[in-house]
Amino acid sequence: MVRRTDHKPSFNPPNWLFGPAWTTLYALLAFSAWRILRQSPSPAQRSALILFWTQLVLNAAWSWLFFAPHSPLLGLIDVVPQLLLIVATMVAFGRLDRLARWCLAPLAAWVTFASALNAAIWWLNK
Repeated sequence: MVRRTDHKPSFNPPNWLFGPAWTTLYALLAFSAWRILRQSPSPAQRSALILFWTQLVLNAAWSWLFFAPHSPLLGLIDVVPQLLLIVATMVAFGRLDRLARWCLAPLAAWVTFASALNAAIWWLNK
């Protein structure tokens, strides 16, 4: 079912913030993955990278699910497992490289905020 997204919560950031925020987050994601990719191949590295790429796929899917059908519910269904995968990726990366793990912390914080924002938009527009 298509939902509207007209009503936004009071804590919705200004639109200009999203570009710089995501540019910074994607730079940190790339640096973090690069640090893991330069590790010697191992089952731990492979598992960590599978988690990384899976959360990145969900990240890309969120925009399409939320904006194309104007469906905060579909966005919410995507963003919750995405956040869990980010945390799992941080744990897996942390076993291989502490800096790679901490480079994902801002992403985890942002997606936590985005989850709350997505839920509020869904609630206000249901």
